[in-house]
Amino acid sequence: MTDASHIAAPDNDVPFVVAALYKFTALPDFEARQPALLEACRMADVYGTLLLASEGINGTIAGSRSGIDAVLAHIRGIPGCQDMELKESFAYVNPFFRMKVRLKKEIVTMGVPDIDPTESVGTYVEPDAWNDLISDPDVILIDTRNAYETGIGTFKGAIDPDTTTFREFPDWFRKQESLSPEAVRGKKVAMFCTGGIRCEKATAFVKQQGVEDVFHLKGGILKYLETVPREESLWEGECFVFDQRVSIKHGLELGSYDMCHACRRPIDEQDKASPLYVPGVSCPSCHSTSDASQKKRFEERERQVELAEQRGEQHIGTAHKAPSVRSGDGCD
Repeated sequence: MTDASHIAAPDNDVPFVVAALYKFTALPDFEARQPALLEACRMADVYGTLLLASEGINGTIAGSRSGIDAVLAHIRGIPGCQDMELKESFAYVNPFFRMKVRLKKEIVTMGVPDIDPTESVGTYVEPDAWNDLISDPDVILIDTRNAYETGIGTFKGAIDPDTTTFREFPDWFRKQESLSPEAVRGKKVAMFCTGGIRCEKATAFVKQQGVEDVFHLKGGILKYLETVPREESLWEGECFVFDQRVSIKHGLELGSYDMCHACRRPIDEQDKASPLYVPGVSCPSCHSTSDASQKKRFEERERQVELAEQRGEQHIGTAHKAPSVRSGDGCD
């Protein structure tokens, strides 16, 4: 992690805009829209990943102010995307190395048919009203993110489903007797995620299960950390993000975590002090899960990265990207 990746308020010295966006809307012709969207990004010199599906668009991109504006104008020209959810931060270096527009079955993968956030979702709660809601003793607070995310930060008192992927959330919820419609009658269920998109589906699913009073944090943790003063915050720790920054703090400042290039999980200084940590090869979380051939391949990749650095080049192996099995916010 270097100071060059620091996220800051926009000024003439911070050239890159990082835009996280999503919109649930019917896109029956989403496949046909891929080429034009990719070309718009290339023409604007914008990098990142955008996901297209019949249910909408999701992604995070980065580029110059004019480049991002051009791509956003293109996306807003897609029917139903004029009022997409958008969050921006700023960076000294572009946190992405390539541009991809991927076609998917879902823009955030839950794996439950007939969930349509355009028909039924929880009640949105603005960040400045979130503290009052979750401080109510009759509110059940649920973190809808995965274990590698919750492990570095969450709201105090939140229930952690301890999932590996978002696909596991529905089964986890169904098994919780304490979260059945009968058990939560007279109480409120509040849910949150990184940027808001997972909660669109999670709250729709929970309401489908018969729970009535369901709420979620509008704009997600990112909007909360951006707008709620540090001294008033109920957030504890840092927030994992699915790009080269790895984690952020209040004010969207760069966090203290690095990333294991083998398993793509966040690691701190204690992890890097472990004998199980080998840069680019393993960390305490994945040392026992990769075999000898995988470790050898990781070692060679790390060697190529080091050689590229010696030549003053950027090797694609240094890209901090989440593996495809992960599902989160902003195409994470």
